[in-house]
Amino acid sequence: MPDRPVKIASRDLHIRDLHDRALGALVGGALGDALGMPTQTLSPAQIRATYGRVTGFLAPSEDHPVSRGLPAGAVTDDTEQTLLLAEILLASGSHFDDLKWVEALIGWEDDVRSRGSYDLLGPSTKRAIDAIRAGAPAAEAGRHGDTNGAAMRIAPVGLLMPPEPLGSLIDKVAETCRATHSTGLAIAAAAAVAAAVSCGLDGGDWRAATTLAGRAAAEAKDHGHWVAGADISERIGWAVELAANRDRTAALQQVIDLIGTSVASQESVPAAFAVLAMAQGDAWQAAVLAANLGGDTDTIGAIAATMAGARAGFSALPGDNVAALRGFDLAAARKLAEALVERRQNDVRLKSAS
Repeated sequence: MPDRPVKIASRDLHIRDLHDRALGALVGGALGDALGMPTQTLSPAQIRATYGRVTGFLAPSEDHPVSRGLPAGAVTDDTEQTLLLAEILLASGSHFDDLKWVEALIGWEDDVRSRGSYDLLGPSTKRAIDAIRAGAPAAEAGRHGDTNGAAMRIAPVGLLMPPEPLGSLIDKVAETCRATHSTGLAIAAAAAVAAAVSCGLDGGDWRAATTLAGRAAAEAKDHGHWVAGADISERIGWAVELAANRDRTAALQQVIDLIGTSVASQESVPAAFAVLAMAQGDAWQAAVLAANLGGDTDTIGAIAATMAGARAGFSALPGDNVAALRGFDLAAARKLAEALVERRQNDVRLKSAS
């Protein structure tokens, strides 16, 4: 039986790799979020005039409409809601608990308001929660949610669900979107990000992750309620094509002008894939590129660096920048990452045995 210790060691190494990549996704997202925090909502010209080129954590200007008062390196709603979704996923069992999720979001907003934050719930989530408070069932509250709130926080689903069968991953994405973003547009965008994260966790590089993301968005677009908007899968492909321009400055300008960087799912999510491609899968470089784009910089950066971090792993992230994060509990994130991986592995084992 000389091979038994080797098998155990190999399995333990595999699990450690998965834990490292899962944590890399959550921490990568926090880096992208914090780097884009002081530049969110600003135009590229305003960013240059106020900060120059952003290459590290900065405190926002005193008159910033959303981020004023936050310290350099502070995370925002993107990171906080991502970790919150991870908690609800783990507490929900096999079926996502809409009620727990809505209660958690309401509690989160009450907490950040008490902290004096101006960065509260996004437009789709706020509208849905107002509808639920007015008596609408959770299954109907999200029928108009088409912005990027679901995609910005969807990473835990990618960590929980294997990339195949892709339909199962998409179904879980749709479940988590139901109460706030139950439209084909938002679900397709979130499915693309979740698929890319799941692919990265399994060792796929940014190219493989982008290919799977396009498939996921194409298959997910008929879930939920229809709303007008450009096809997510097609726009991801277009954005990545633009990113292939050897002139980096021209490529970034085309992403800004042609893809867009607003909170619209069909703009910010494809823009994040363009940034991922330009950074060649490097999480910190993706965060830097996003922070200078203008528009929804913290969300674009969070999504791009999350997808990059899922493949690179926590051990490949810049430790000095991780240490400089503010409002981010690394130990709590590690526990969530490991719990999601364990649930993923257990579910795979159960399905293999059945």
